[in-house]
This record gives sequence, structure tokens and C-alpha cells, in this order.
Amino acid sequence: MNSKDPLHGITLETLLTELVEHYGWEALGKEININCFNQNPSIKSSLTFLRRTPWARAKVEDFYLMYRVQQKK
Repeated sequence: MNSKDPLHGITLETLLTELVEHYGWEALGKEININCFNQNPSIKSSLTFLRRTPWARAKVEDFYLMYRVQQKK
């Protein structure tokens, strides 16, 4: 079965870790202005927030998809 979801098989932790490794917390906080990236950021606290906050998770997922497109160029 083939999923049309571009995030299929990618966990939230995986995509967040990849973004942090590439951009760092400071740059990520400037790109996606949410407090969990700007005030004492950590993967664990950010995951907790993103799992409970659909609008923030959607922003991070959209940003990740744009990042992936840029990586393929």
C-alpha cells in the first residue's frame, strides 16, 4: 500500500531533530515563532507542546516539507 502523505513513516521526533540539527534552535525559533523554540528549547519539551497543539505542529510539518524540497535541489 502506497501512502500519498509525504510525512508517512516520519515521526515528529525525527523531523524535529533533523530541523534542529540543520538550523539550530535560534534559527528555527526565528523561522517558526513559537515559545517552545525560543525559551529553554529541548526536543522533549517541544515534542510535548507540538503533540498538544495542532496549529504549531502543522507549522513545523509544513516547514519540514519545504526544507526537504530544498534539500533535493
